Amino acid sequence: MAGIYIHVPFCKKKCIYCDFFSVGTLGKIQQYPSLIEKELLLRFQFIPKSNIETIYFGGGTPSLLDVYQIESILNSIAKTYKLSANPEVTLEANPDDITEDIVNGYRSVGINRLSIGVQSFNDDELIFLGRRHNAIAAEKSIEIARKNSFDNISIDLIYGIPGSSVESWDKSLQKAFSLGVEHLSCYHLTYEEKTILTKKLRERLFSELDENTSINQFNLLRELASKNNYIHYEVSNFAKEGFCSQHNSAYWKGINYLGLGPAAHSYNGLVREWNPGSYVDWQEGIETGHPKTQREELNELTQFNEILLTRLRTIWGIDLIELGKKFDKDLIDQLLENTKIHLKEKRLVLMNNHLTIPSEFYFVSDGIISDLIIVD
Repeated sequence: MAGIYIHVPFCKKKCIYCDFFSVGTLGKIQQYPSLIEKELLLRFQFIPKSNIETIYFGGGTPSLLDVYQIESILNSIAKTYKLSANPEVTLEANPDDITEDIVNGYRSVGINRLSIGVQSFNDDELIFLGRRHNAIAAEKSIEIARKNSFDNISIDLIYGIPGSSVESWDKSLQKAFSLGVEHLSCYHLTYEEKTILTKKLRERLFSELDENTSINQFNLLRELASKNNYIHYEVSNFAKEGFCSQHNSAYWKGINYLGLGPAAHSYNGLVREWNPGSYVDWQEGIETGHPKTQREELNELTQFNEILLTRLRTIWGIDLIELGKKFDKDLIDQLLENTKIHLKEKRLVLMNNHLTIPSEFYFVSDGIISDLIIVD
């Protein structure tokens, strides 16, 4: 089993917090599907003879592609690989791109999961984040998707926004739950290098939200999600029973995937590859038949640490018996030594040979996992 990720880099407007590769011009969008289809054939051998269980259009703004372009890419994947009986096919969409015609088109070509970039149901917060839509448009987009037979809808929300409060966050969450979405991805606002957000922070145009408020927002998220019967299955992700993201879960579980498009990453268990973060360089590599990918061979220690980095973010954690079958005993012993202080403080739980981080400590999970990483 494997997945395919397609990075669609086009944006009408760059959000101030976004660190993902994107290009502002739409002039290249018409040729984009044919380039993806060529790349698919050129890089097929990265995950040969795989059954494709998940396909994910991320970005950027995938909803800027028209339905025929999406259909063309999906047809190419189906011709190149064997698809599972019912693959999860996700498309990220901006609320203001969603119309009844578009949604019906998505359904007709095989998209069966929508991930809508709401970010907030508070207009002041949306303006601060540089989003194109308002709260009413966000709510309407979900209603349109639901009305037109989408029964697997995810939305993104951001907390820790400067000027926000526990009350404003509660308002966004209550609206999300009232709309009955099957999945929530909730991220704390991060200050990435080279973003407009970080530039404005350094210019002291605003102040970061204080840590206590962020923690209180996180705790409210956990409380309300539990009351509404959502499973907190990964640090930033919540789902109703049966609606965990198959694509992202596969990533956290170390299942192979092929990434297409500029700046996309790929992984097959032994090698990690990534495409150039330049549209021109990526396009040139595809058109000449020599993709300009870079690669990293994953040695035993790197593979071991990657399992810690990904699986400990999830409700499933790490199966130590499975780990012991794959890796040297010295690595397992060192890991167990590193866990002692966190087990004592209950920031880690070891039960039935499974090592997990309790969800109440997900907010500080990066620090916990960092303490477990084994350095050569």
